[in-house]
Amino acid sequence: MLLVFIIVGVVPLYIFSYTLLNNYEEKALSNKYNQMQNQIIMLSNQMITTGYLTLADVPEIDSEVKRLAEFFQGRIVIVNNNLNIVEDTYGLYDSNKYLVSKEVIQCFEGNSSRVHDKENNYVVLTYPITHTTEEEKVIVGAVVMNSSTKDIQSILNGMEQRAIIFTLALAIFIVIFAIYFSMRLTKPLTDIVNSIDHLTEGFMEEGVSIKGYYEIERISDSFNKMINRMNKLESSRQEFVSNVSHELKTPITSIKVLAESLLMQEDAPVELYREFLVDISEEIERENKIINDLLSLVKLNKTSGDLNITSVNVNDLLEQILKRLGPIAKKQNIEIIYESFRPVMADVDEVKISLALTNLIENAIKYNVPDGWIRVSLNADHKYFYVKVADSGIGIPEDVQDLIFERFYRVDKARSRETGGTGLGLAITKSVVQMHRGAIKIYSQEGEGTTFNVRIPLNFIS
Repeated sequence: MLLVFIIVGVVPLYIFSYTLLNNYEEKALSNKYNQMQNQIIMLSNQMITTGYLTLADVPEIDSEVKRLAEFFQGRIVIVNNNLNIVEDTYGLYDSNKYLVSKEVIQCFEGNSSRVHDKENNYVVLTYPITHTTEEEKVIVGAVVMNSSTKDIQSILNGMEQRAIIFTLALAIFIVIFAIYFSMRLTKPLTDIVNSIDHLTEGFMEEGVSIKGYYEIERISDSFNKMINRMNKLESSRQEFVSNVSHELKTPITSIKVLAESLLMQEDAPVELYREFLVDISEEIERENKIINDLLSLVKLNKTSGDLNITSVNVNDLLEQILKRLGPIAKKQNIEIIYESFRPVMADVDEVKISLALTNLIENAIKYNVPDGWIRVSLNADHKYFYVKVADSGIGIPEDVQDLIFERFYRVDKARSRETGGTGLGLAITKSVVQMHRGAIKIYSQEGEGTTFNVRIPLNFIS
């Protein structure tokens, strides 16, 4: 984050400062060259008018040349068309000397030249002296003007120092701001980590309450939803353990009471022994059913990878189930109507699907009314097959329909025990359907019967 802030803040400032200094230097040098050129042009006109290049003894021109040299804090050398030095403000050359250089030669070809010596802080402008007549322009001499750039360099140094100070100040500010922002940014995350650590110590009921930016609040909300789900699962687990204990204890209690009753009667007749033993056998069978259903439910709670998927003829499977349950329905004079709209082949676990459908149809028989009816239908489309189990039974109250798939839940507990139900059948059915990536829905009105709709994919995808 610090690197990002530096790249975003300091680097652009450095580039801007560098560009600004270069632009100022170029503009300042250009202005200085223009000033020097203008002064040289005016001085050249005076020298041509007075014949200074031939006489070399015009006090006014000498004074003007010295003034300009002082003004530009430099040196002026004037040569005529013979390259003979006419004037040198430094006095290093006399009138018998010649100045032969590339820049002076270029002047007599009509080209001026500019030289900037950054190391020694000066610029040199070599400019031709042109005599213009009606017929032609004649270059009669050249002026070599040397000017100091210390004033420009001094300003540049000051600007550079201020830019460095400002950049350092900005960098320090960015570092402080980045540290502050990082702490502010990571504080909600740290709070979440602390809350998670607190939760791992067992304080599940407290949840997480973190206020911050939007994303952190969403994480906090999602985590609280997960905690609520975990609390519900823990509550469900405890309730399940309690229900299992109760369901397993009830037959054992009955067996114990029956056995103690027999022991208390020393001369009990054989018929009474037989009657009590039949009751004990029924309680043992009930206990066995509960244990078997619990084992089935535990197995179904495993992953779908435990499914034994094969291609199954669902029509034949339903016919076998109805044939097996037919005698039970016949005892209560319940009519079973089966409708198959088309042949259905599906990739399912035959044993588990058979168990789920058997539970639905068996429940429709157990909780039906005398002389009632059951309608079982099978249909399919290109993606799913559908099984509908409708009955004319007692129905299920609307306020408890969401609970019937819970383990050990019974709508009518007294009737469930009479019919031998364990309260696990619908829980097993729902688990089987979900393992096959399917869905189950219930439609029921109290006293008017119940309809279960099951939807299962034709092709199983793990």
